[in-house]
Parts: sequence; C-alpha cells; structure tokens
Amino acid sequence: MNYRTTIGIFLITVISNLVFSQSQITTITLDDIWKTGKFNARGMRGYESMNDGIHFTILERDSINKYRYDNGDKVATLFHSSQLNAAEIEKPPQIDSYSLSRDETKILFAANTESIYRYSSTSDYFVYDLEKRTSYPVSKNGKQRLADLSPDGSMVAFVRDNNLFVKYLESDLEKQVTFDGSYGKIINGTTDWVYEEEFGITKGFYWSPDGSKIAFLRFDENHVKEFSLTNYGTLYPGKHSYKYPKAGEDNSIVSVHVFNLQSGRITQIDVGPETDQYIPRLLWTKNPDLLAIQRLNRLQNNLEIILSNVETGSNQLLYEERNKYYIEITNDLTFLYDGKRFLITSELDGFNHLYLYDMSGKLIRQLTKGSWEITALYGVDLKRQVVYFQAAKESPLQREIYSVSLDGSNLKKLSGLVGTNNARFSKTFDYYVLSYSNANRPAYITVNNNKGEEVRMIQDNARLIALMREYGFSSTEFITLTTSEGVLLNASIMKPHNFDPQKKYPVLMYVYGGPGSQTVRNGWGGTTALWFHLLTQKGFIVVSVDNRGTGFRGEEFKKMTYLQLGKYETQDQIEVARYLANLPYIDENRIGIYGWSYGGYMALLCMTKGADVFRAGIAVAPVSSWRYYDNIYTERFMRTPQENQEGYDQNSPVSFASALKGKLLIAHGTGDDNVHVENSIEMIDALIKQNKQFEMMLYPNRDHGISGGNTRLHLFGLMTDFLLREL
Repeated sequence: MNYRTTIGIFLITVISNLVFSQSQITTITLDDIWKTGKFNARGMRGYESMNDGIHFTILERDSINKYRYDNGDKVATLFHSSQLNAAEIEKPPQIDSYSLSRDETKILFAANTESIYRYSSTSDYFVYDLEKRTSYPVSKNGKQRLADLSPDGSMVAFVRDNNLFVKYLESDLEKQVTFDGSYGKIINGTTDWVYEEEFGITKGFYWSPDGSKIAFLRFDENHVKEFSLTNYGTLYPGKHSYKYPKAGEDNSIVSVHVFNLQSGRITQIDVGPETDQYIPRLLWTKNPDLLAIQRLNRLQNNLEIILSNVETGSNQLLYEERNKYYIEITNDLTFLYDGKRFLITSELDGFNHLYLYDMSGKLIRQLTKGSWEITALYGVDLKRQVVYFQAAKESPLQREIYSVSLDGSNLKKLSGLVGTNNARFSKTFDYYVLSYSNANRPAYITVNNNKGEEVRMIQDNARLIALMREYGFSSTEFITLTTSEGVLLNASIMKPHNFDPQKKYPVLMYVYGGPGSQTVRNGWGGTTALWFHLLTQKGFIVVSVDNRGTGFRGEEFKKMTYLQLGKYETQDQIEVARYLANLPYIDENRIGIYGWSYGGYMALLCMTKGADVFRAGIAVAPVSSWRYYDNIYTERFMRTPQENQEGYDQNSPVSFASALKGKLLIAHGTGDDNVHVENSIEMIDALIKQNKQFEMMLYPNRDHGISGGNTRLHLFGLMTDFLLREL
C-alpha cells in the first residue's frame, strides 16, 4: 500500500497552522472532556421555523423565544416555564422539547422526560394556549409518549401503556382509542424495539392532513422471543425482559389501522397476505383519504409503496423497487403540495439520487445524476419550483448544500465551504440556518438566504477556537491510500503538534467500518475526537480508515460486503496497518486498534486475524457473532443464519480466538439492550478455552452508550491507561 495523494484542500481551516513549543501547551485532561465539558462546541437547541418564514423559535433554558431570521432581533418570549398554572404543578419543570400547532396558537412541550431505549421515552406533556395564556397537562393519568397536536390544534394524540389515546383540549376529555395494548404482547401507536433501533422510528401514529383520522401501526409481539437483562444494585438483582428478535428468529406481525374520529371506528388496512414482512413507514398524502404504506420484504431487497384509499379500501401499487443486495429505508419520500407528484431518493443508478414521479407511479424524471450521493433531502419550494438538498458531491468527505429545479435543470451549490455544511430551511425557504465545520474547526453557524448568501452570523465558537490554540490541538490531515487490490481508501491522520519525522511513534487506529458508515469525514468530531487530541499530546499518532463497505462512494463500494460482513473490512484495516508499519516515523511494534459496537467487532477481528500486526486492541460493546444480533440489521446485510451459515461463522471473532497474540481490553455495559453483553461473554469464553489472556471491564446496568455520571470518565481513563501501558 502506498500514498496516492494528499488531499491538501481539506486542510483549509480558520485556525492557522501554528507552531507550538512544549512550554506553550496546556495539557488536555479527561476531566476537561467528560466532566467539565470545556471543549464542547456551542450550537442551537430547539430551533423551529415559523409559518411566515421571517421568524423562528428557539428553546433557551426555560423559555421558548421568537427571533427574526434577518437581523437576529428577539421579538418575544412565547412561553416561560413559570407560566404553567400553579394549581397543576408545584415546581416549573425544565422544557425538554416542544412543537407549535400548525396555526401557531398553541405550544405542546415535554418535561420530566425519562428514557426507555435509545430513542424512545416517556414525558409529562403540557399545552400552552398562546391566545388565552393558559396551560394544562395533556393527561393526569400517567406519563405519555409521542404526544402530537392535531392539524387544527384542538386535540392531542399520544401513547400510554401500548395504547393510543386522544385528548380533546376544549372539553378536557381523554378518549382511549385502543384497549388491547399489553407489554410484550401488543403495541399500538408506537413500535417494537427492533423497529426503533433499525428503522429509526418510535412514532407509530399519524394524523391525516385534515385531522379527521389517525393511521397507526399495531405490533403483535406474541411470537417474538424474549431477552432478559439483569439489573444489579439490590440484594436480589431484578430482571428486565423485552422482545428482541435475533437473526433468523420470528418478528412481530405488523398491521396498519385507521381510527376515524367522527365515527369512532377503527378499520384495518389490507397490506397483503404475507405477515413475515416489514411496514417501516406510513405517510399521508395531501389527500386526507390516501395513505402511503411502505412494505418491505424480510430480505429487504423489494420495496413497495402501496397507496391505500382508507375510505373505499382500495389499494394501488404506487412504487416498486428491487435490488440485488438490499434497500435502505429513509424519510425522503415527499408528496408535493400540488397533490400530483412525489419525490423519492434511490440508488437505482448505483448512487443515491433524487427522482420525481406522478401520482400514478410514472417516473417524470431523475432530478440528479452523477458519481456522487445525496445525503439529505431538505424540502421542496413549490413557489419557486426548487428542491433543496445536501450532497457529498465534491468529495465523499464533504457535505455541500444544493438546489435543483423540479424540471431537472439549474443545479446550484448554495453552501460549499470545504468541510461539512448542514442546513435547516425556513418554512418558506427564504432562509436557512447553516452550520459549517471541518475537522479542524468547530461549528460556525449563520443565517443564509436561499441564494446561499450569508445574512448574519449566529455562533462562531471563538471561545473554543482560542482554547484549541491554548491546548495545541493537532491538525487532522486527509489522505488516500491504494490497497494491493487497487482499491482507493480514504484515511485521516492526526499527529502530535510537535511531530518530529525522525522519531518513532505509536499508532492507534480508530475503526467503525460498518455498512454505509463513515469515520473519515471533514467535519467536527465531537468528544471522541477530543480524546484523540489528548492521545496526540501523549505522543500517539491517531489514524482512521474507511474500509470497503463504508458509505458515500456509491452502491458497489458500500454493498460489496454483502453476505460476508467483516471479511473485506478486516482485510483493509490490516493492510493499512501493515502500510503504516513501514513508514519511517511509526514504530511497527506499537500499533493498536480501537472500536465501539461494529467497531468493537472489527477490533476483535483485527486482533485475531491480524494478530501479527496489532500489539494492542480495545473492543467496546462489541458484536462477537452476528447470530447474537437483531434480525432487521443483520439480515439486511447477511440474510438469515439458515441461508448463510458460512458467512456468519467465517467472520465471527469467536472462531479465531486461538489466533490472539496481543494485549486485548474488552469493555461492555451489562444493561446493553442493543449489543448484549452476551457477545463479550461468548468471546471471553472462547479466549479462555484457548488459554488466551485478556482484560475485561463490565459497567453495571449501563446501556450501549456506557454513560451516566462518571462512567465515560472512567471508561476513557481505563482505555488511556491501557494504551499508555501496552503501546
């Protein structure tokens, strides 16, 4: 493997290349990163556009305030937590999230939020009437989930105890819609664990555009097997059991229902005779009688969008897509307000692009083309006949903001500073809030007009930039490497600020490597990247490589790992490590690897299959066999164990435990509901059988994020000490 090119353009940064002497540098500590948050970048919390496109609201501490886009003037405080009726609540709670009714006369907000799983939670919801200046709880009968105002703001629908409810605000009537909800058996209006984790949805009910109906999903979990987690901390530890369908095992049976508020009737919608399938999305069209139902087969390579008339019961196949690998579900399906067309993104031509169809399902045109990918669809401005989106057009490492006309012409780059550009448009598409960063510069947030011109600056993170100078943050460089098979791989490298090419340095390779992922990206990296800066201060070089199977380089690059997860990804990481070992400034005997989740799986494979290369490895919350992981994710890439036994077993680190030579640290939370600690237990059992020594740290009751209190501080202290000792 050799250097192909150094991508110098990515080194553009607001921070100039400064040379520091050791005496000028302040030492980064773990407390700085995980206790005081000294290096946290500032952003915008709870930002929402208002209907007029001139104003936006933002959540600031205990207030929801209204500002102008153009000059930033604060126009009003719409709500302060002290305005809650004293009779309803003793102490004003902290506002966790909020939304405005469509006519902007009411605010629905959540407080006292408690997490269930990664994305799901329960809250106390309140409604504040901006005209009457009164507030009231949505329900006094227990916390609610997913509360959502009706289009006219007169009702709130929510889920409690796996049942769907409607609250009529004027009469204060709370109506229970479904009655068969039961934990571990039937779910109405929200989703099961695996839909939440792998399809990214927890909300399973949707108001029709006129507010006359609610479409909702119903999950029958009765045949899904349970997994139990042990909760430590009491004399006799308790158990938490929940339905978790592993690869090849039974799923929930999902059905679609519509509640008619006027008649009070619930109608089941025909989604076909097959029950071993997925219904990953529901979306009303602009017609309040037409519901779009996305239907995906279990192999996830055949997507159908069914257009159902909920009044007549008739169904129409609106869209169908087949793929020789798999199809990933997105939120990009958009029905235009003219009621005649819809937009969808697809990899039909090998790259993720934008397509326009009419409501009969006929393709009108492909709006974007080329060897690049759309990464986010922002919306459609019908007045100007323009679509706004984000893309990795100029490089897979970058993100730019673009617009294109609905006739496929006039593709324009609106924001293209070298790095990562993220946008949130006003409802009228006159303005957008742009958050720009690169690997060496934290977020620079501005208001821009729809031509891309900066109107004003909101946040420049100047305080953090000054700290970065004071602490001598290293620059991140980007390079491309060519493998022995001629494959180009993107990589990043961070060197100590006082780097001396005549010295030999230890290397830590950071890996995730999973399908469609990306660690090599020219954007601000968050707390993990801050830890890498700490390591460079301690004399490490930190390298990350996006192996085959990662994203934003087209379908063939991403999906070539199909049916054999771990094989090519590991080959690439090992080959990069061998290349690094031959560089004059790297100590070939001190190369380590670290990863979390899929990255932990990769670290275990590299420490076994690449035992001659890696001296030390850290696997946090690792998968050790895809047989132990959930079926939606695993079968998307591997099919079932029954169909692909070889693919499952030949790329499981458990099968290669005998090859371990280096020092290995495994860390896992015992309360991990996502990647169960069973994975680590099976791995260490295999290591013990082979008489292989290793280190292990369990974090009691911690979930997949291994966080809370001093947990992250402890974990990264453990990992830092391990690397200093073993590398």
